[in-house]
Amino acid sequence: MKQRLTRRQALGGAVAAGGLSAWPMVATLAAQPDTLFREVQLVDGTGTAPRLANVLVSGDRIARIDPPSARAEARRVVAGEGRVLAPGFIDMHSHGDPLKDSYEAFLAMGVTTITLGQDGSGPRLGKDLDPRSWMAAVDRAPIDLNVVLLASHGTLRRAAGVADSVRVPDAAGLARMAAQLDSEMRAGAFGLSYGLEYVPGIYSETAELTNLGKVVSRYGGVVMSHMRSENDEDIKASIDELIASSLPARPHISHLKVVFGKGEARARELLAFLADKRRQGIELTADQYPYEAGYTGIAILFPKWALPPTDYAKVVAERRQELRDYLVQRMTRRGGPEALLIGTAPYAGKTLAQAAQEAGLHYADFLIKIGPQSGSGAHFTQDKALQDVLLLDPYVAFSTDGGPGMRHPRATGTYAKLVEEYVVRDRKLGIAEMVRKGSGLPAHILRLGDRGVIRPGMQADLILFDPAKVKARSSYVDPFAKAEGFDLVMVGGQAAYEGGARVAKRGRLLRAR
Repeated sequence: MKQRLTRRQALGGAVAAGGLSAWPMVATLAAQPDTLFREVQLVDGTGTAPRLANVLVSGDRIARIDPPSARAEARRVVAGEGRVLAPGFIDMHSHGDPLKDSYEAFLAMGVTTITLGQDGSGPRLGKDLDPRSWMAAVDRAPIDLNVVLLASHGTLRRAAGVADSVRVPDAAGLARMAAQLDSEMRAGAFGLSYGLEYVPGIYSETAELTNLGKVVSRYGGVVMSHMRSENDEDIKASIDELIASSLPARPHISHLKVVFGKGEARARELLAFLADKRRQGIELTADQYPYEAGYTGIAILFPKWALPPTDYAKVVAERRQELRDYLVQRMTRRGGPEALLIGTAPYAGKTLAQAAQEAGLHYADFLIKIGPQSGSGAHFTQDKALQDVLLLDPYVAFSTDGGPGMRHPRATGTYAKLVEEYVVRDRKLGIAEMVRKGSGLPAHILRLGDRGVIRPGMQADLILFDPAKVKARSSYVDPFAKAEGFDLVMVGGQAAYEGGARVAKRGRLLRAR
């Protein structure tokens, strides 16, 4: 009996990660386009060199791509003036909730699609743990940009009635989790995310995760993971666990990094390890952002035995000295209290050292006082030389790991920084490869068959910019400054951001097919 493939599965076999050449073609649309981009430098998302072209948009689709000499008319004509026209960036790892938050800063850096449900924690409506009700609400609401949703391990675990205190779910619990995941995949989720350094993922075992990976594979989805550990000595074991818990679904490493690792040679060694997995037939990919500081909860500093649902007050009363010694050891290895910039009120913008000094406490005692649930911060634990080698790998897509209101410049500057520094200033990436890693490659990983490249019949999510004028204005001191230089951001064939401001909410929730 012949297996019937979904559109998503069929596309997956057609496109290689290094060059997206086999995309579905749709019949040319209306002869009278809505928008004509005249004489633009077309960077189409496949990695092909830029070329001068006219691009016509009708409705929400690319109608035609013509040579610049071709005559055409449209309701609106946009002169290229030497600028690049590219597919909008697809952020592989995002946070927030478009029902509540403004993503104007994402539009400002050329992002037209975000991926939510990351780190094992998905968006939901109030106490309703089933994200399908949230999806229905998003369908009805105007939102800034397009949204790809992943099912989330922690969220579906709780929706299935498996308490955080349960370390090894019984057969009935595993069956309920699998059924919940199946319903979310049928509703249009693109895959599954794990957050294995966070509660409750931190308590899970590989067998529990493997049970879920099998469900994702039936739908041709992807399994993304904030892995068990990103420390230098643990990174390969963490990747092996991701692969084991994903197959036969496709594994994807969220925000690839090597915490405490140093140097280009270490990066090349890790890339060789990943390449060997691909030679074995494992379609392994990753994403990364161009900053040396991560941003995550302060809970990551605390031992597992001090995290929820443990009674923290009891831990402090009975094991305070043990906890203090652990925190000192942990922070010493992570660069000391100056290497953590707190991002949550009332200490936002202060290092751990500064906040502790103002409180008149040793930093370990200050951490014990505020506790693991007190907020988040930027952790400066990565080596730029190593991270840059990983960032440039052709199988590593781009992401922000950011969300509205996050006190980290990656939430407002990632794609502008990639253009400004890696393309224009340092010339580590050509513009064609930068766009491929920011649009075409993410579309391939997610199996977004009608986005990510500029071809007739594809969705008209487009960005127009002069690379020389793109600036990432945000910093760790001023993390909310919007990027500059993306002159026009089009979502679904209509302007969403222009002239330095959002002009309309054009996004929608996308569903896997």
